Amino acid sequence: MRYVADTNTFLAVALNRPERTWLLDVTAGCDLIAPAVLPYEVGNALSAMAKRRALTPERVEGVLNTVAEIPVELVEVDVRAALLLAVAAGIYAYDAYFLQCALQTGCPLLTLDRGLRRTANGMDIKSVVRS
Repeated sequence: MRYVADTNTFLAVALNRPERTWLLDVTAGCDLIAPAVLPYEVGNALSAMAKRRALTPERVEGVLNTVAEIPVELVEVDVRAALLLAVAAGIYAYDAYFLQCALQTGCPLLTLDRGLRRTANGMDIKSVVRS
């Protein structure tokens, strides 16, 4: 099985959040895919956490290293199509990149973001739901 995994799933694993065990279980033996913007989005999220002093600079580096160890295939997405999708759905382009990636690859979306999952479901993009 292949999943398009969004940024929050990588961060939940690397930050040892409560969802970590479920994410590791559901992705065991699976291949992960993400749009090529993933490293930039991870960096943006980590810098925001550091700015809020939720993470120390040392912790930011450790989390970044942990995320980098997670095997993921980065794919180029059709940015124009993603932007049009974002505008039509009233969502941020960064979220639309993950939806566009799922559309392009035909793979289910793995996200912890309920709003993104609802948007995906409304577009007939399958998503992985925590039971």
